[in-house]
Amino acid sequence: MSEETFDFEQEVFTLTDEEGNESDFEFIGKIELDGNTYVALIPVEGKDEEYVILKIVKDDSGDEILVTIEDDDEFDKAADAFEDEFMSEIDLDAGTEESKE
Repeated sequence: MSEETFDFEQEVFTLTDEEGNESDFEFIGKIELDGNTYVALIPVEGKDEEYVILKIVKDDSGDEILVTIEDDDEFDKAADAFEDEFMSEIDLDAGTEESKE
């Protein structure tokens, strides 16, 4: 994905890839890790449930933009953190449903 301006008040984002193709993504999570902020987005029109992880950085004018994580170790660390976050949300949801029964 190329650089995109990120507006936290939106729920659906249109991102443009390296070839100029636009796709809509839904915001599903945000984490802070090692002084950086990452977001997880899932394709609106996708058939699978794989999500995209992008890093939020400030451009030269101070606007927050989304960029692809180029470093494999950094990406793996962010992906692990999101997996932990999503799994804890599922566990919390399951516990809430069990207590209602």
